[in-house]
This record gives sequence, structure tokens and C-alpha cells, in this order.
Amino acid sequence: MLVERISYHGWPDCYLLSNGRVEAVVVPAIGRVMQLRLAGKADGAFWENRALDGLVHGLAADEWINFGGDKCWPAPQSAWFRQQGREWPPPVAFDSRSAQAAVTEFGVTLTSPVDPGFGIQMVRHVALDTEQPILRIRTIYSKLFGRALRVGIWTITQLRDPKRVAVLLAENSNFPDGYLRLLAVQPAELKIEGRLLWLGRHTSEQVKIGTDGGSMVWVGASCVLRIDAEAGPGEYPDGGCVTEVYTNPDPLPYVELEALGPLQAINVGDRTERTTAYTLTSRSTSDPEEEARKMLSSL
Repeated sequence: MLVERISYHGWPDCYLLSNGRVEAVVVPAIGRVMQLRLAGKADGAFWENRALDGLVHGLAADEWINFGGDKCWPAPQSAWFRQQGREWPPPVAFDSRSAQAAVTEFGVTLTSPVDPGFGIQMVRHVALDTEQPILRIRTIYSKLFGRALRVGIWTITQLRDPKRVAVLLAENSNFPDGYLRLLAVQPAELKIEGRLLWLGRHTSEQVKIGTDGGSMVWVGASCVLRIDAEAGPGEYPDGGCVTEVYTNPDPLPYVELEALGPLQAINVGDRTERTTAYTLTSRSTSDPEEEARKMLSSL
């Protein structure tokens, strides 16, 4: 695997990871994996807010910049007010702050500052498979100071406007309909066929659903991405959600595929970790639903 130091859309000191099949771009200045794309391609699956190219988070703590890419927050969001005294924006060390980067044998490691509200430092190990078109990110939360708390790892991947999104529902779901509506508006183009839930992006309303299934598929114009959450027992956030899908209205046409880990009680000296896998391939058919089925057929 190749790791190359590059400039990327105005950010210096970034890293390009390549295994000959896929490439990932890491931007330490904003603590993000900003892109995952097929090798040699200029564009990829991840949504990037190109209006913010080269910027860093220099605003007050009560303001938020949505750069795009892939990031992690502490779950559940309902605990944010208790830990930081506000419900929004996200905890500062988890979102958009600069991270220390180190090249390793397997890829790049990002280490965040210690978050003042949660007392947690986040480390993300970003690596490509040596042969397969798979990106794996292992995220570790280490509790360094402050009172004990229950927290889960919440990975948010912002993706470009999809042709279709699919979720493989749990075989024996705890939800009566196989999913849970987390915002009031019904998803666009929602349908369920067996264990497959299908939806599109709602162009005028914010939409969010959760499931206890572990795999999601985004189908774009030229490529298709599967995101797999690490399986495991435990109490999951938001009423038992392992995966969640959010769709954003115009004028920012993106969706979020989110993977959640179980809530874990951690004291100073404790840590929790979770691995998320991203498989990216070229489109091979004109039917986006057939593409999603193919991506899920190996599970």
C-alpha cells in the first residue's frame, strides 16, 4: 500500500492512501477522512463542501462548519448538553479540529485533542486492505479525565447525492417495521422488500431513520459503496440503532450513512473501540437496486 503526502483542495500536509484499486484522502487539518474514490479518479463517493476548501475551524465554540467527509461523534447526542452545557454544535475535539497525523505500517493514524467536556481523546487508524477495495477505520475513545460516563462511538459518513440507498435489515429486528423513524418526515421513495429497505434523498425536508441492521449501501452514478458496522452485543443508542441514515435537503445535496457502537461505561483509564469497513466498487449495471443487491450478496 502507498501512502503519499499531498496538498488537497487548499489543505497542506494531507495524505493519499492507495492500494491500486481505491484511494483515501486524509486531511489532518480538519480531522477528517475527506474522500474515498476509485484509484485514478478525481471524484469519489464522499460528499465534500467545496465552498470550504482550505478552511479550518476558527469560529466560536457555538458555531459549526460542515466540511463533509467521514468523522466521529460521541453517542448519544442526548448526552451532549450534560457534558458540554449545550445541545449543539458537536463537541469541539470530535468535529473539525486539527488532529495529529502519523504514518504507520498500515496507513495513517489521526489523534485528536482531548475534548474538554467529555475528557476523551479520539484516535482513528485509517488503513486500506492490501488487496481488496476496502477501507477500514478503527476508532478508539480513551477516557483521560473527568467523571465516568456512558458513551458509544458514532461514525458519520457524508456521501454525495445518491441514486439509491439500501439498508440490510436485521433478520430478527427489534423494531416492528424493521426500522425506526428518528425525524417526523417519511423518507423519500421508502419501500421494504424482504430484508432490504430502500430510500432516496428528500429534496425539501430533513429525514432520518435508524435500524438494527449492520450494513448500508450507497449507489452513486459511477460507483457503489457498502458500509459495514462492527457487530457486537450491548445497548445501542437511539432506542437500539446500529445504523442510521440521514438525508439532507437542498441546497446541500448529501446523505449520511452512520454506524453506531454500543454504549459503554468508561472511567478514567478506560477505552472503547469500533471498526467500520467501507467497500467501494465501480457500477456494473444500470439498475441502482441491482447494484445494491450485488454489494450485499456476499454477506
